[in-house]
Amino acid sequence: MRSPLYLDWNATAPLRTPARAAMIAALDLIGNPSSIHGFGRKARRMIEDARDQVAALAGVPAAWITFTGGGTEANNQALALAARHGRRLLLGATEHPSVLECAGPDSAVVPVQANGLIDLDALEGLLRAGPALVSVQAVNSETGIIQPLADIAAMVHRHGGWLHSDAVQAVGRIPFNVAALGLDLVTLSAHKIGGPQGVGALLTVPSIPLSPLLRGGGQERRMRAGTENVAGIAGFGAAAEAARDGLADYRAVAALRDRLEQAVINAAPWVRVIGAGTARVANTSCLALPGQPANSQLMAFDLAGIAVSAGSACSSGKAKTSPVLAAMGFDDAIAGSAIRVSLGWDTRPDDIDRFLACYLPLAARTRPAA
Repeated sequence: MRSPLYLDWNATAPLRTPARAAMIAALDLIGNPSSIHGFGRKARRMIEDARDQVAALAGVPAAWITFTGGGTEANNQALALAARHGRRLLLGATEHPSVLECAGPDSAVVPVQANGLIDLDALEGLLRAGPALVSVQAVNSETGIIQPLADIAAMVHRHGGWLHSDAVQAVGRIPFNVAALGLDLVTLSAHKIGGPQGVGALLTVPSIPLSPLLRGGGQERRMRAGTENVAGIAGFGAAAEAARDGLADYRAVAALRDRLEQAVINAAPWVRVIGAGTARVANTSCLALPGQPANSQLMAFDLAGIAVSAGSACSSGKAKTSPVLAAMGFDDAIAGSAIRVSLGWDTRPDDIDRFLACYLPLAARTRPAA
């Protein structure tokens, strides 16, 4: 049997070797990082070293970082600020469920254009209604489309708003500097960059009055109660450093993604490449094959030992049309037939060949009548 092929990096990336080593070293520590004795100080030092590494990846001071139990928790903590400070929540239509499900009765969804980019005119109209907390993802997990965050931030700030961005699919894949983009709150996740699952971070500029979701302890500057996950945080830090050093690797990943898409279009021009012509991260391809439901495609790939997905990992496995593609205006024939192929730093050319050997026969079955 052929070895399994993993092409679902946007769901979770394989654990990096430096992250594994950092976690093993942390697991050998005994101390609670809140203890003042030597054991505790060693654990505390490991956390603060990781904070420096994550900060360097995002281009922010370490003091801006609050470690969390993952990206979903960080999103929830950021968006809870709206109700606490009397601000309306404005959420991009193609956001992750952990953002969209934070909507309250006074929230509004900002539509996207057919190319997946935020409708800036619609956003400006919503901002005129009063102070808002706006959440727009940096990169969409299904399509790889990159939002123009700097332009959005300038507009939000003109109207006295705050801008949050779920950047879990962006950092480590594209150059990402929070200050240069003008962001106020940013969500990161360790397992998207080759760190462990269950660890994330919320980056907050000092002018934003962050409040804790979890209470009952003084950890994380009283912004996140509970004894820190030292091993997970150490792995996050090591993964962040490796991701920062490996940004150039994504030029090769882009070439592989482009070769995959070109081969598909050459053989089956009726396939839709979602987001083609719009700025996208290098590793993501969303392919719609009308006439072949996404779940049927996933089963065929799984039988061939190839892991791909449909939709975000938090909603995969459910037989429903992608809300991201529906928000972009695609009908059920497109939105219900789209799969996501996501590559990583060690994806190889023969992996693309193996994907194509499975996908192209599927596509041939849906060839339109002459």
